Amino acid sequence: MSISASTSPASAASGPGSPTPGSPASVIFDLDGTLVDSEPNYFEATRSVLARHGVTGFTWEDHTRFIGIGSRETLETLKREHAIAAPLDDLLADKNRAYLERARAHTEVFPEMRKFVELLHAAGHPLAVASGSSRHAIEAVLGSTGLDAQLTVLVSAEEVGQGKPAPDIFLEAARRLGAPPRECVVLEDAPPGAEAAHRAGMRCVAIPYVPETATDRSFGSAGLFFPGGQREFTAEAAYRWITAAES
Repeated sequence: MSISASTSPASAASGPGSPTPGSPASVIFDLDGTLVDSEPNYFEATRSVLARHGVTGFTWEDHTRFIGIGSRETLETLKREHAIAAPLDDLLADKNRAYLERARAHTEVFPEMRKFVELLHAAGHPLAVASGSSRHAIEAVLGSTGLDAQLTVLVSAEEVGQGKPAPDIFLEAARRLGAPPRECVVLEDAPPGAEAAHRAGMRCVAIPYVPETATDRSFGSAGLFFPGGQREFTAEAAYRWITAAES
């Protein structure tokens, strides 16, 4: 079942994947493009790595192909497409270094997302971050933005068998939170993440980062959908929807 942000959250309080009444939902956040606007930093990091290997002309439109996909999978594809001779692990290390320099200098938290994290934390909801970024990158971003005070359970795609759209990363986050998948809610900005949440048996709040992906069928499984992305998302609407299923 998928509802729009304007639909009463009470209508989504039942159905497959609903949590046990009275139990606070565990909430799992994607990081890049969901909690923070880090995609410009990733774009610049990828572009700089490619340029060092003679690949020029990498555009923002090229980058949007890989939003929601882990860094390793992204570089595997780019290495193959551009016949880059360097080992994948070297490319990944170079990209992580380039990204961390930018992330530590400036990463913007979406204001309503910060408010949402604070609401959930104050109400005692177990929280986690599950991201395709490296663990060092996750820690750097959360530390530089102050979100590390509320978000202490972290899972990187490097720590699981397969990245999104496979469900591995969300299932591992649930395991670390000690929560059954059906009692977890995922926040995602990209189709692969929404698909991964669905495959994990978790409810999903979808906030598309790239406007053109709003019609992607993977978002059809989201329980709460903000088609206008962050400009439509509000902490209060998401919080009402999540807590409606707990009463």
